[in-house]
Amino acid sequence: MLPAWLQHRLNQSHPTTLLLLSYLVAILAGTLVLMLPPATVSGDIHLIDALFTATSAVCVTGLIVVDTGSFFTPFGQGVILFLIQVGGLGIMTISVALFQIIGKKVVFQQRMAMQEVFSHTPREDIFFLLRSVLIFTFSMEVAGAIILFFHWHGTVPFTQALSSAVFHSVSAFCNAGFSLFSDSLMAGQTSLLLNGTIGGLIVLGGLGFPVVYEIFRRTFKGQSGKLSIQTKSVVLTTLGLTLAGILVILVSERTLVPSLGWKNGLLASVFQSITCRTAGFNTLDIASLNTATLLFMMFLMLIGASPGSCGGGIKTTTFAVLATYSWSRLMRRRCVNLFSKTLPDDTVSKSIFILLFSLGIICLAVFIILFIDPDHGTRIPGNRQFLSFLFETVSAFGTVGLSMGVTPALTLPGKLVIIALMIIGRVGIPVITYIIVGGPPKKGLQFAEENLMIG
Repeated sequence: MLPAWLQHRLNQSHPTTLLLLSYLVAILAGTLVLMLPPATVSGDIHLIDALFTATSAVCVTGLIVVDTGSFFTPFGQGVILFLIQVGGLGIMTISVALFQIIGKKVVFQQRMAMQEVFSHTPREDIFFLLRSVLIFTFSMEVAGAIILFFHWHGTVPFTQALSSAVFHSVSAFCNAGFSLFSDSLMAGQTSLLLNGTIGGLIVLGGLGFPVVYEIFRRTFKGQSGKLSIQTKSVVLTTLGLTLAGILVILVSERTLVPSLGWKNGLLASVFQSITCRTAGFNTLDIASLNTATLLFMMFLMLIGASPGSCGGGIKTTTFAVLATYSWSRLMRRRCVNLFSKTLPDDTVSKSIFILLFSLGIICLAVFIILFIDPDHGTRIPGNRQFLSFLFETVSAFGTVGLSMGVTPALTLPGKLVIIALMIIGRVGIPVITYIIVGGPPKKGLQFAEENLMIG
């Protein structure tokens, strides 16, 4: 039971503040539990490593500084799985659901926080949407776990097959990318069942609950009318980016098909294209990929998942708005039209701000990591040290979790920078900027106009 003054202060807080606080509290709690002796095989873990792991799990990123399968006990792995589930659904989602179950009143700020997560327009049926989200999430995770169990059943003991199936199903749907295997899913590179199940769960978890909810209602509930511009943008952008990723991997990795064959090479390309936008699973050795492939993967990781989903990044809808805006300016059109609808100027300017702020955050993070650790090159083999750290920061911001293998080599300050990036990427740029600046938008002073040469 919280003190009255604290409860009053939380009730008066802005929804964005509640969202950030909920993630920070979950990360702190997860850190403390992971530091308990029963959580690790050795009975001991450094504070920074526990904090990094808890942050990566709550922010559904998947970057690791210690091997999840061998370093943590089944209890510790269960804690990580719980943090992934809570972080994937959103802490506010869990708290509101529990309040509904026990019959406790949900305050206005909590409802608004839910509104921020699950809907781009005001809704009266926010609680019905919440129930649908929970039912859909657990249904997909159970179905995925059953399929994955049959994949591992017979090759490993029953309990190990069951635990691996549950862990990877939840991790995939929540777009976390945590794996109990040291090589992620490279051992199942040629398995259509494994790749199809994990890839399908990632896509469903990355589309965003509002989109899945709308598609479900129109498909199974017979709801009439056209799909919203939100759903159209998310589906088409996701499909386009996935196809582009497949093509780039196949063309750039010219030895992939000859070494694996057309079927397995295409399967690996499809899976890696899906997972590099939202989840950190890999069936290819990321560090051995060509530089062109890694550059395009960073582009996909920067975009990330869709609004209201389990992933981070600038979001697919932001990319759709920016692409449409660029095309409109190229065609010298004043209005930005998408699917026969004109986008508000505020939406366009917000998308531009999110992109520029995100790039600035990533550049600053890379600079800090390289500046405070001038001897980083002595610990990273090869001649792609800068690319490795840049890839790491983009992966952290997009809450993807793919890595070229530099995560364990990060120093204490470097780990703190990556932790901050994962939190920013998960809660989103709009939440962070509101907390920093605060208050509603201000018009400010308007002076006499004067033109400026650009370009």
